[in-house]
Amino acid sequence: MTSKTLVITTIAVIIIILAVIAGATYHTTTPKEHASTNTRSFEGQAISVCSGAGLMKPMNELIKMFENKTGANIDVHYGGSSEIFGILQTTCGCDVFIPGAWYYTEQGMEKGYILNGTVTNVTEHIPVIVVPKGNPKEIHSLGDLAKPGVRVVLGDPKACAIGKVAKQILEKNGLWEKVKPNVIVFTPTANQLLIYIATGQADAAIIWEDMVTWTEAKGKIEVIQIPSEQNLIKTIPTAVTACAEKDGHLEIAKAFNEFIANHPEIWEKWGFKPWGG
Repeated sequence: MTSKTLVITTIAVIIIILAVIAGATYHTTTPKEHASTNTRSFEGQAISVCSGAGLMKPMNELIKMFENKTGANIDVHYGGSSEIFGILQTTCGCDVFIPGAWYYTEQGMEKGYILNGTVTNVTEHIPVIVVPKGNPKEIHSLGDLAKPGVRVVLGDPKACAIGKVAKQILEKNGLWEKVKPNVIVFTPTANQLLIYIATGQADAAIIWEDMVTWTEAKGKIEVIQIPSEQNLIKTIPTAVTACAEKDGHLEIAKAFNEFIANHPEIWEKWGFKPWGG
């Protein structure tokens, strides 16, 4: 091999080596990786969510899913629907508002706290009667709640959605004044009603049907359905608030609001019936 040939060969080898190094260093983002990057578009951003306490089980799961997917941080406050409406009204502390009944969202819309175009019904909310396992007081209907000696627990009509709805159901059926003397406590949240029945501290309560699937209830309670003509079936809406727009959280709030509404399988898992429109 001549010296000229050797030089040419050496140069060619160097060029090949440099090309390999450059190829290893330069990385083109694949469509899959690009999609992965996009899903973290809210990395480090945070919003506040106000949710009815009775929605805690599915909401906790949905929040975790959204945070894992987007990198966002969701600060959630659970409480009675009246309580979280108070937060929205007085401190503007909710970017997304999801109470236990339409009534509170409707009030927010009328007062300008809610961005009306973002309101979406997520599920139905169906009241039922629950009693301790074995049904010791033989409760089979709304009328039985008025029987002497029956200890009834109801949600506070001024504090939580199920309390307001239970009162309306009893009034609709001419039973409110008859049942009221049997009420031993009005609770601020729906969750506390379940505890009273599961622990045998009360004989009957009106709660949301979805709650009977909770671990706290399994094997400890029985359910009595309320006939549809006697019942008042509600919906659970989710909505973005005017606070989110004012605080610059509109994009992430809308994304979370849509995420809640677009995962009916999570709501079904926890006993809710997705809203069919």
